[in-house]
Amino acid sequence: MNQELYYMFVKLARVWIPDAEEVWKSAALTKNYEDGDGSLQLALEDGTNLEHKLDPKTKNLPYLRNPDILVGENDLTALSYLHEPAVLHNLKVRFIDSKLIYTYCGIVLVAINPYESLPIYGSDIINAYSGQNMGDMDPHIFAVAEEAYKQMARDERNQSIIVSGESGAGKTVSAKYAMRYFATVSGTTSEANVEQKVLASNPIMEAIGNAKTTRNDNSSRFGKYIEIGFDPRYRIIGANMRTYLLEKSRVVFQADEERNYHIFYQLCASAHLPELKDLRLGSANDFLYTRQGRSPVIEGVDDTKELSTTRHAFTLLGVNESYQMGLFQVLAAILHLGNVEVKDRDSDSSVIPPNNSHLTAFCELVGVSYQDMSHWLCHRKLRTATETYIKTVPRLQAVNSRDALAKHVYAKLFSWIVEHVNKALVTNIKQRSFIGVLDIYGFETFEINSFEQFCINYANEKLQQQFNMHVFKLEQEEYMREEIPWTLIDFYDNQPCINLIEAKMGVLDLLDEECKMPKGSDESWAQKLYNTHLKTCSLFQKPRLSNRAFIIQHFADKVEYQCEGFLEKNKDTVNEEQINVLKASKFPLLVELFQDGEKAVSPTGQPQGAGGRTRLSVKPDKGRTSSREHKKTVGCQFRNSLQMLMDTLNATTPHYVRCIKPNDFKLAFSFDPMRAVQQLRACGVLETIRISAAGFPSRWTYQEFYSRYRVLMKQKDVLQDKRLTCRNVLEFLVQDQDKYQFGKTKIFFRAGQVAYLEKLRSDKLRVACVRIQKTIRCWLARKKFLRQRRSAITIQRFTRGFQARCLAKFMRRTSAATTIQKYQRMCVARRRYRQKQAAALAMQTILRAYMARQKYRALLRESKAVVIQKHARGLLARRRFKRCLRAIVYLQCCLRRMRARWELKKLKIEARSVEHFKKLNIGMENKIMQLQRRIDEQNNNHRATVDKLATLEAGHAADSERMRVEVTRLRGVEEDARNNANRANSLQGELERLKKELATTQKEKKTIEDWATKYRDEMEKMVSELKSQNGLLKSEKDDLNRMIQEQRQQMTEQMARAIAEETQQLETDLNEERSRYQNLLTEHLRLEEKHDDLKEEMALSSNTSRPGHRRTDSTHSSNESEYTYNSEYAEADEGSRVSEDSGRGMDTNLTLKLQKRLGELEQDKQQLRDELENKEELFQRARARDDVEHKKARGAELEYESLKRQELESENKKLKHNLAEMRQSLLGNQATGAGAPGSPAYKVLLDQLNSSSEELDVRKEEVLILRSQLVSQKEATHHKDEKETMTEPTHHVVDVSKLKDTDEIKQAYVGLKDTNRLLESQLQAQRRSYDNETEGLRSELQNVKEENNRQQQLLAQNLQLPPEARIEASLQHEITRLTNENLDLMEQLEKQDKTIRKLKKQLKVYSKRIGEMGVGQTEGQTSPGQMVDEPVRAVSIPRREKDFQGMLEYKRQDELKLVKNLILELKPRGVAVNLIPGLPAYILFMCLRHADYVNDDEKVRTLLASTINCIKKILKKRGDDFETVSFWLANTCRFLHCLKQYSGDEVFMKHNSARQNEHCLSNFDLAEYRQVISDLAIQIYQQLIKCMENILQAMIVSGMLEHETIQGVSGVKPTGLRKRTSSIADEGMYTLESILRQLGAFHSTMCQHGTDPELIKQVVKQQFYIIGAVTLNNLLLRKDMCSWSKGMQIRYNVSQLEEWLRDKNLMACGAKETLEPLIQAAQLLQVKKKTDEDAEAICSMCHALTTAQIVKVLNLYTPVNEFEERVSVSFIRTIQTRLRGRCESPQLLMDTKVIYPVTFPFNPSALALETIQIPSSLNLGFLVRV
Repeated sequence: MNQELYYMFVKLARVWIPDAEEVWKSAALTKNYEDGDGSLQLALEDGTNLEHKLDPKTKNLPYLRNPDILVGENDLTALSYLHEPAVLHNLKVRFIDSKLIYTYCGIVLVAINPYESLPIYGSDIINAYSGQNMGDMDPHIFAVAEEAYKQMARDERNQSIIVSGESGAGKTVSAKYAMRYFATVSGTTSEANVEQKVLASNPIMEAIGNAKTTRNDNSSRFGKYIEIGFDPRYRIIGANMRTYLLEKSRVVFQADEERNYHIFYQLCASAHLPELKDLRLGSANDFLYTRQGRSPVIEGVDDTKELSTTRHAFTLLGVNESYQMGLFQVLAAILHLGNVEVKDRDSDSSVIPPNNSHLTAFCELVGVSYQDMSHWLCHRKLRTATETYIKTVPRLQAVNSRDALAKHVYAKLFSWIVEHVNKALVTNIKQRSFIGVLDIYGFETFEINSFEQFCINYANEKLQQQFNMHVFKLEQEEYMREEIPWTLIDFYDNQPCINLIEAKMGVLDLLDEECKMPKGSDESWAQKLYNTHLKTCSLFQKPRLSNRAFIIQHFADKVEYQCEGFLEKNKDTVNEEQINVLKASKFPLLVELFQDGEKAVSPTGQPQGAGGRTRLSVKPDKGRTSSREHKKTVGCQFRNSLQMLMDTLNATTPHYVRCIKPNDFKLAFSFDPMRAVQQLRACGVLETIRISAAGFPSRWTYQEFYSRYRVLMKQKDVLQDKRLTCRNVLEFLVQDQDKYQFGKTKIFFRAGQVAYLEKLRSDKLRVACVRIQKTIRCWLARKKFLRQRRSAITIQRFTRGFQARCLAKFMRRTSAATTIQKYQRMCVARRRYRQKQAAALAMQTILRAYMARQKYRALLRESKAVVIQKHARGLLARRRFKRCLRAIVYLQCCLRRMRARWELKKLKIEARSVEHFKKLNIGMENKIMQLQRRIDEQNNNHRATVDKLATLEAGHAADSERMRVEVTRLRGVEEDARNNANRANSLQGELERLKKELATTQKEKKTIEDWATKYRDEMEKMVSELKSQNGLLKSEKDDLNRMIQEQRQQMTEQMARAIAEETQQLETDLNEERSRYQNLLTEHLRLEEKHDDLKEEMALSSNTSRPGHRRTDSTHSSNESEYTYNSEYAEADEGSRVSEDSGRGMDTNLTLKLQKRLGELEQDKQQLRDELENKEELFQRARARDDVEHKKARGAELEYESLKRQELESENKKLKHNLAEMRQSLLGNQATGAGAPGSPAYKVLLDQLNSSSEELDVRKEEVLILRSQLVSQKEATHHKDEKETMTEPTHHVVDVSKLKDTDEIKQAYVGLKDTNRLLESQLQAQRRSYDNETEGLRSELQNVKEENNRQQQLLAQNLQLPPEARIEASLQHEITRLTNENLDLMEQLEKQDKTIRKLKKQLKVYSKRIGEMGVGQTEGQTSPGQMVDEPVRAVSIPRREKDFQGMLEYKRQDELKLVKNLILELKPRGVAVNLIPGLPAYILFMCLRHADYVNDDEKVRTLLASTINCIKKILKKRGDDFETVSFWLANTCRFLHCLKQYSGDEVFMKHNSARQNEHCLSNFDLAEYRQVISDLAIQIYQQLIKCMENILQAMIVSGMLEHETIQGVSGVKPTGLRKRTSSIADEGMYTLESILRQLGAFHSTMCQHGTDPELIKQVVKQQFYIIGAVTLNNLLLRKDMCSWSKGMQIRYNVSQLEEWLRDKNLMACGAKETLEPLIQAAQLLQVKKKTDEDAEAICSMCHALTTAQIVKVLNLYTPVNEFEERVSVSFIRTIQTRLRGRCESPQLLMDTKVIYPVTFPFNPSALALETIQIPSSLNLGFLVRV
């Protein structure tokens, strides 16, 4: 290394030292290097100390290592030290740590093969790189393709992309992605999809030209150069392919672990297909040409599927099925030819056995004779001047001849396919320019290098020369552009090596000469080489141990070539007779392959167009060359084609892609430094570095240098002129002026100077940090000391207080102890006294009770004895009395009987005497009567006597009775005495018996008491168990209640969640349907535009189109509506257009196709519209049904659960009641024997216990059932749909309704529920009113605050601006304020006009009434005789104002004038700004109302069709003008709202006034036209979004990412060459203020145009989505933007956007949520990224970012300063592990083309149509108000 940087070799400086394994190893100096030291003391990274010896001759110091801040840069030229170890280390860090495979090295893109599929090639990545400058984004193959495409359009110069690298490095894939990029961004001009055909050629060429090698599974075995043609509008129109040096030897031979070309294995794998049965193929191991490598299968590749892809590609390119089968037939014949076995006949001849199956198959497949082919495989024809001989050949030559034929046939087939691919890609359109993609083999060196490696390395020598010249040219152009003095840079020129190969008497010339010799051989050719070049050329050497090899010193390395086979491969000879046999084939395709002069027929059946571009073929045209040209060798042909390639490349602007193979084992993201450095040396990357390092590799703009190294300047050094400031500082810091140069816009530095400046900056910052740390530590130490001092004082104060409190506490305790002792002793004495007193009282009580009981017992005995005596004496007296009574009664009976007998006898005697007298004295009646009287008297006397006698007898009887009673009593007493004596004896015996029974009873009682005690214990135990079970039941009941409550809550939440999810899903589906419908509208519009464009192009096909520089086709075209065919002028226009098109030869087939496609799209649109309406209706019905079912199910569930709980509680109460009864029964029967076993009480107890046990079992079963139901319900909520879940509780309601007292429970529950609802509704109403009032006050207060803050911000911003800008800003602010005030005044004026008109009408009515009243009074006061000829006072009669109906009348011929003045010529910025918002819509609707009023359907139809067409035309004409698009979006929506408001539908008439309802349409239903106008509004909305996106696109990246809103936060790092040579010059830096101003302009414009507020919210949401998506995408693709300071800038910018939303009252529109991914990405840049806790926090924080985005940001995170740390690989892997379970899209970038589906909520207008005045400025005087 140069000694000029010796002062950088100080202690701790890091250097690179050579290493055998790692190539370069990092080490740090352990002591300073002094000039003259012979060695360096180093310490390796593993801690090993090492002494590095310096070369004593050169004294070259080791390479210095770049600062860590520069490691991982996008451009290697941004490194301060440009050398091999720095390049290798930077590539390794980017590849291994950051997973970045692309890196710039000046103008070269270095691509490292990751051996893994990466998600960085999608359409989103293509869109992100489209239109970007090359240095603005991270390195990518798309950036190179975009740069080539942009330079082609800008410079009008053809471009080339040169992709090189060794096999397995990824050349083919890189070229494929480049072509995919061109096909995506450019589009095509025809319906043939040329870009798809270009991409379809890749699988075909890979199948026939790629094979598996030991280094690559898909290695290209040929070179190809594809020219992609573009038209004047830079759209792909066609392509052409040139191929170089196909490796034909692979057809007949493959090394171990390699394969033949893919197509052979695809055919063998698909041999089972019916269409391939005739090819007689089998497994790949059955054929010699496919089994030599012993690796017929590639892991992860399905050959059957690959063949299907190949066939599809053939079909897409126009190769029909018959030609495809012919190709497969030829390929199968080659396989069969390889299996033809040749045997020795003798030493000089060979033979093929007859009936060889493979030769038979070959001959049948190619249609030749078996005998001819078998003969000429073993013979050859020799011609002399006079004769021709047929000679046999030995077996080895026969086999070689067979293999040569196979190679020749395959080469012909390959050329035929390439030719027809080119024919399919050719076009008749004139080509304006092209971009060529060169996919060519890289420098190769193997153990055995032959003719193929020689040609490959020769081609790389030529390409390297061209590369060196281009790099040198760009470097010198940069110096000249910056006007820097420069000297010629010395660089490696490989022209001597090229001369050695291609000059006269060079290697190729000698090889061709030797091939012409009759007996030329490889040995003789080698000797010629030795003799010619060994002594004359230093680049040519001879191996020591070989005479058949030579060595050439190439630019990359020395290569030893083996001469064996060179001549044969250069001649490429094949037996001519064999070719003749094939030419005589009956197979037409084979004949076509070998025809010479005839033109091959295209497989598509179409000849090549005459206007197409001539294809540059590798092989010369045989029909136009002499016979000598036929004998050109392979080397000569290759040299000519290579020269043509170099001429093409020199005529284009080249772009270089160098592919690197990181390892030889195809391991994903594994880096082998030894292999990588070999390829870096071979591909010229290090040469680029060397050329750059020889000059001024580091370059800074003056602003970047000033921003970066401002810290090295003193305040006095800072001048107003930053360029002069930088010059002064550099002259002071770097004394040697040769180390830097000042250009016009940049400062150029020698290698290492930036590192030196970085060291000075780091030292300065370190000193400042030390000073800050010193001050901070002093402050912290003093603060700590003061805190400790205050703490010590506080501790002392609290300690002393604590000691005082302890003393006081001790004294209080001592006093308390004395008091406690006193009261305790008193208590003990009192307790002892009370014990003695209680004992004495107890003894007295017991004694007195005993004496009282004794006395009581004695009294009781006496009392009992007296009672016994009393009863005994009474008994004896009663017995005696009864005996006397019986005796007296008996005596009385006897006496009365006797007296009765006496009286009877007397009466009988008297009766007999009377009768006698009667018989004797019949006539003596009177006498008898007298006697009778006398008898009566006597009887009376006798009666009185009898009474007296009776009285006497009664007295006597009483005395007798008394005596008799006394006798009886005495007798009874005597009898009782006798009985008492007997009874006393019996009672004595009974007493003895009772005593015995008493003893027995006492024994039984004791037994029963023991049993009762035992039983009571058992019952108490059972009761305790029942209590515990009851407690368990209670706990289970509580658990069940809690589970029911939780289940209810869970079910409620789940149902709510399910409803919310279903609602969200339905809304998502609805949005998707809307989006799909609107996308179809967009596609329909695009097809209409394309149709019109095609018409215009075909109409102007005879004229030459003017060249332009536009990348994409115009997005605006005239769109004719399907409703325009009834318009008169439309018909005329269409007729003229049709006649014009027919005159110019319109392509009717294409027109029919487009019309058919339009019809299909119309049907799809109608179907989608119907589906959308049905889905919306179903969505509304489902929501209503779900709400009703949810309420029903919820009520039923609550009712069921409450009833179940009440039933459990009642059963629990029953159990408690039964338990209490059992306990009472036990206590009641304890004293008696009723509780004994077998007793009724015992049986009742057992029955109750059994019933309790059964009830308990029943309750347990119910608990289990309830639990199972809960579990089943929980599972049902997960596995059943919502309908089943919501209808399930209704079954329980039916069951509950069958319970007892259900009606009462229901009524009580319903009443309670109604009461709760009423209370809740009242509370919610009060809360809502309070919240509304509070919210209103808050909003007013917030508005006042925001207005105040806005005014303060404006004032502060104006103060910060310079005077001119301040005046401009104040004027702008004043204009905005006056505009807003003008709008407010216009609204007030309209309101006042309405009020005035209303008052005028009322005044007219009142005046009319007053007039009528005045006339009446006058007539009443005038008499018939009054004078009539009095003078009458003149009265002014006011003219009555006409009552308008809100309609405008126009004539049919004025319709064109109406739409022209109102739509086509109306300027939104001019006249329309002073109009009522939506005035054109109102005028059009008023005209439509009149047409409806007069019932003119033709007029309605033509007016609507004209309106739609004119709006489309004005949008096509001025679609890029935001004001125009916004103006007509607002008017279209207002016209749509008017059609709805006045349609007569009740849904839209709710907000109408009575007058407005009178203005409804009466004759026509315009519902279909409403849909058409809605579709038109959608198209205008999408056009508005595109217009805004085009305006904002250029501002977003600059304002959100690049501009430093917070000055001084972001650091500036060194940038490489790509940043310096951007494709487009800087047009000015946009800032965040620019974005905010633009957003404000958009918003104010839409507000002025009267756009609906809801529509404005949707527009703002789309704007913010575009801002967030574009910013995030650029952040993910720009490594220089991923830093901590940039995260702060982004968060500040987002806060400013949110502040703008608050100022505009748009926070609720959802715009802030669209910025959430960007906010989280900015937070991710700023959070800590070290520990697992940080990883967990990141995973929880970044929920809006995908895993790929999070990992990408972490990989791209780059420290701007040395004090920041990189994210470790382990931390990134931890993040990936934690986020592995996320289900998300693997897409990396956000889709910036997404447009949210737009809706147009109905917004009725309060403006009365009859009050609208038409300004004269509209020139609509022909309209008449009706």
